[in-house]
Amino acid sequence: MSEQPTRHTARTPRAIVYSSPFCGYCGAAKRLLAKKGLEVEEIDIVFDPAQRETMRRLTQRQTVPQIFIDDVHVGGYDDLKHLEQSGELDKLIADTKLPATD
Repeated sequence: MSEQPTRHTARTPRAIVYSSPFCGYCGAAKRLLAKKGLEVEEIDIVFDPAQRETMRRLTQRQTVPQIFIDDVHVGGYDDLKHLEQSGELDKLIADTKLPATD
C-alpha cells in the first residue's frame, strides 16, 4: 500500500474590513468580498477606539469601510466597486493567492 502525498491547495486571500454596524456600504463591501470567495474578517471600530486609531494610522482615512485584501489597502466601498467593475478586483485576488504546495 503506497502513501499518497498530501497536496495543499492555494490559500485564498483574506479580506479585512474596518466597519461600523450602522454602515450600509460596509455591508455591501462584505457581501461583494464574500461573493468573490474571500474569507472576510470584520473589525468593528464603533465600540473599539483602539481599532479606530489603528485604521486611521494604516489608511490615513477616517471613514468606513476601509478594506484590505491581505496586506493591500483597497480603500473604501467606492474603490472596491471600481476595482470590481474594471476587472481589477479579480486580478488583485489572483495576485495575492499563495501557490499550492506538494
